[in-house]
Amino acid sequence: MTIAFACVLFMGLLPYVAAGIAKKGFAGYDNSLPRQWLAMQTGFRARANAAQANLFESLPFFFAAVIIAYLLNAPQSRVDLLALGFVAARIAYLICYVANWPSTRSIVWLLGIACVVAIFFQI
Repeated sequence: MTIAFACVLFMGLLPYVAAGIAKKGFAGYDNSLPRQWLAMQTGFRARANAAQANLFESLPFFFAAVIIAYLLNAPQSRVDLLALGFVAARIAYLICYVANWPSTRSIVWLLGIACVVAIFFQI
């Protein structure tokens, strides 16, 4: 397994970390209507839930970049480094979202997208 493929696996699981943060402690959590319960949350729970949605939204672009780069024999070491950069940016993004640092969050979001675009330029 390449490092980039390991990053794909990790990124597929990271949104569930955000979901766990949103449900931390399960204070009043209603498992029969989890989406309605999450929609009523505020503060860090609401931000973690929004981060979860954004993390899921970023997956297709990243997955496609890694798979296409592999299929077209892009330089694996560069793809691996850019995939690691994307993962680092998305972890920082989650931290910034939960901590309510919107300006920093936007910067790390942009860095993550730049890593994916750069993977396409390796092709």
